[in-house]
Amino acid sequence: MKRKADEDLAEKPSKKKSSEKINGNGSTQLRTGLLQQAEDYQKQYSSSEPYKHGVIQNLVEPQLLRKVRAEIQENLSFTPKETDIYKIHQSGDLANLDGLDDSSLKLLPSLLTLRNLLYSPDFRAFLSSVTASGPLSGKKTDMAINVYTPGCHLLCHDDVIGSRSVSYILYLTDPDKPWKPEWGGALRLYPTIIQKDKEGKEIKVPSPDHSVSIPPAFNQLTFFAVQPGESYHDVEEVFAQPSSAKADGDETMTRMAISGWYHIPQQGEEGYVEGLEESLAERSSLQQLQGSGDQFDMPSHNMRPYASPSDTVSDHTAPNEPPIKPPTEEAPLSEEDLDFLLKYIAPTYLTPDTLDSVLETFGDECSMCLEKFLSPKFSDSLKADIVKQEAQVLPLGTHDIEETTPWHVARPPYKHRFLYQQVSDSPSDSNSENPPSQKLLTELLPSEAFRKWLQLATGLSLSSHNLTTRRFRRGKDYTLATGYTKEESRLELIMAMTPTPGWIDTEDAADETVDTSEAPDHVAKSTAKEPPTAEARSSEAPGVGGYIAYMAGDDAEDENVEDKSNDGVEVPLDMSTGARASKPSAEKRINQKPDPAVYKAVNDEEEDGVLFSMPPSWNTLGLVLRDQGVMRFVKYVSQQAKGDRWDILGEFGVIPENEETSDVEERDIQQVIDGNNRDETSETEIESSDEDSD
Repeated sequence: MKRKADEDLAEKPSKKKSSEKINGNGSTQLRTGLLQQAEDYQKQYSSSEPYKHGVIQNLVEPQLLRKVRAEIQENLSFTPKETDIYKIHQSGDLANLDGLDDSSLKLLPSLLTLRNLLYSPDFRAFLSSVTASGPLSGKKTDMAINVYTPGCHLLCHDDVIGSRSVSYILYLTDPDKPWKPEWGGALRLYPTIIQKDKEGKEIKVPSPDHSVSIPPAFNQLTFFAVQPGESYHDVEEVFAQPSSAKADGDETMTRMAISGWYHIPQQGEEGYVEGLEESLAERSSLQQLQGSGDQFDMPSHNMRPYASPSDTVSDHTAPNEPPIKPPTEEAPLSEEDLDFLLKYIAPTYLTPDTLDSVLETFGDECSMCLEKFLSPKFSDSLKADIVKQEAQVLPLGTHDIEETTPWHVARPPYKHRFLYQQVSDSPSDSNSENPPSQKLLTELLPSEAFRKWLQLATGLSLSSHNLTTRRFRRGKDYTLATGYTKEESRLELIMAMTPTPGWIDTEDAADETVDTSEAPDHVAKSTAKEPPTAEARSSEAPGVGGYIAYMAGDDAEDENVEDKSNDGVEVPLDMSTGARASKPSAEKRINQKPDPAVYKAVNDEEEDGVLFSMPPSWNTLGLVLRDQGVMRFVKYVSQQAKGDRWDILGEFGVIPENEETSDVEERDIQQVIDGNNRDETSETEIESSDEDSD
């Protein structure tokens, strides 16, 4: 994506390059006496927790920073950018200032002065002394301006990329209106604990909860040494203020900051060590993501094999009853199957005609959504159950949540964080007193009858399953993009059960309704109007996230590792407002009735890599056939959402057409015995890129 700041400044023809260099001591604009306080700051830094970090108030002369802020506001523009890990407004790399012509530099003299001051020999020596990081490069500058407006955030990462040595943030918030902690935007630091993997190697695993929160403040510099597997941090969402606060003059503020990194010495500089940069790259957190560290992931990922057809006993029959015979072409679902499924599923989805249409749609698209999937009676009881649960106040900390509620907290936070329950957390026997959400998890979805239904709906043969109920709390939870690595495709199910509204742009949703009054019986015609542009939609109202997205993986083989973007998976701006919600297929509808509707993904696959997306919704079943390399994530749920995001994620092993069923069952059973059937690793490095930061 082209950055506006680059277009406005960097692309102007360079008539005469600036002769100003980062060489002089450049300390005249620093706070008087700061450099002489290195020892005091070093003591504070060395004793800080959860890892070494420092905070310097009033770093430079206030008048200089006021001028910098004014120049940025008057002369720079910012591009909104969103990935699975962040949502920000971003400028170009300020290292490009040296390449500007004199007419452009005249617009940014104070910014250039500040850049040169931060990378001057005196200040680099000061920071090196405080952090004990060793020499810092003056040749490789690395800084950008990031603006956080309401809804913007940056999720947990450790900043480890390439030759980075020290991270820093210099805040440019309104100097005349001090930042309030309740506005959000704090830098939050995460503690780690040391655990040993199967080989006895020590792995640092970050807690799901931060332990230090540092709010922004004008002219405040926050910094820390970049440490693989340890310097985990995030930026808290900037919160929108309620109308009452705005009426009292307490309007929402904008979090503006200059942020970047100091790098290890480059070739030709004092302190340069040949091969050090490559060695540091090998220690990056990406290695931990792809290595043994995933054995400490929660929830665990264990596929449960189905029983073989020869000894299948339906999950909804008592142990002493005769086995249910496997489905046949004449009777794909037995009467016992239908009686059981009718307790949960809308009757329309159990008719042969509907299943034929569902199968046809899935065969064409390899993904679809089924509206009003659960029966009205069960759906009503499920909604009452979830609304009741959401009304109860949850403890704030992970330990208290896991000690006092049925929920567990997913971790580590550089991969995901949400509340979850699995089958092993629930009673194994059917119990009428189980709440409806537990009945879905422990009775319907793992049953042999539902397996038969899935096979009829998708045309796939299924060998195993893994089920997880998930609750994504507002202002807290997400999953970052992970890629599926196995050669065999996998069927994935998303049972959306979020009872609250407001997750998508309601005007756009209304525009995408289907008018079937004059259409032939077998065709549904869309009356959708031309949608607004992504930029216009983004500026009209901030999105609240919560959508699940499947995206094509990048082909990293042709990319240089150093140049590879590590800022997450970029997503189209219209996804944040829910405008990418799947909508009714214009090709077919079920039984010539408007409800239930078979949906297919709305995407521009060739342009932006989005294969399937689905916003939080109520009583909608999503099905996706996931191939090797396809990435999946759930976007961070904003504090502005009206409620939490709820779903059940189901993952089903698919038997290849040329493989014998018995072979697959034997393999799956052995995998369960071994205790590991992990198939997800990070396809993206989860720290921000050289042009994106705190």
